[in-house]
Amino acid sequence: MLDQFSRTRLQFGADAMQRLAKSRVAIFGIGGVGGYCAEALARSGIGGLDLFDDDTVCLTNLNRQIIATHKTVGQYKVDVMRARILEIYPACAVGAHKLFFTPETAYEVDFAAYDYIVDAVDTVTAKLELAVRAQAAQVPVISAMGAGNKLDPTAFAVADIQDTQVCPLARVMRKELRRRGVEHLKVVYSREVARKPLEDLHESCRTGCVCPPGAARTCQSRRQIPSSNAFVPAVVGLIMAGEVCKDLAAD
Repeated sequence: MLDQFSRTRLQFGADAMQRLAKSRVAIFGIGGVGGYCAEALARSGIGGLDLFDDDTVCLTNLNRQIIATHKTVGQYKVDVMRARILEIYPACAVGAHKLFFTPETAYEVDFAAYDYIVDAVDTVTAKLELAVRAQAAQVPVISAMGAGNKLDPTAFAVADIQDTQVCPLARVMRKELRRRGVEHLKVVYSREVARKPLEDLHESCRTGCVCPPGAARTCQSRRQIPSSNAFVPAVVGLIMAGEVCKDLAAD
């Protein structure tokens, strides 16, 4: 009988689709990368998705985030993403967690409950903690090495972090992970040299912040506000979703 996953089943087969339906994936960071990844996983038949992010949709997110529209500005990203997923795949068990993941809040997450971890967060400390926690729980994880300040969507590749080149974030992560006893980590990284954002005070969050008053975290807290576009984060998120599905389907 035809259903919404019939075309996917033609590629993966019935047994693999059953494995995807029984899988539970945690996605940390529901932004430009994580949003596209979450939607692709839902459209692929992943049966359980837990979304972690404490941020709200900002006007400046409209250029790249799949959940960002003028209607959703100001709403929590995990709530918007959950509602969107349920419109696509009503049977999906979706958890929306308003959590800013850090080493201090990591205890709130039961990593052993998941079949896969997706790291689409921005901070190095959070990325390191996710890798360490996932290894301790023996749960596979894939980590985005960053899509900001990149313009070439064809420059991204999947690799073990030990085999990455060019990417400064991967270099820092590699060094710090070794200190923590993590030798291997699947990552999506770019071989493109990052571009320096153009300085324009008329386009700066530092002088024209549009975050709601009283927001817990704003872009102004960053050392550098990265440039972005509509196509690079989407590619990274879709690559990550593809890797998750291929790995889970093959079990």
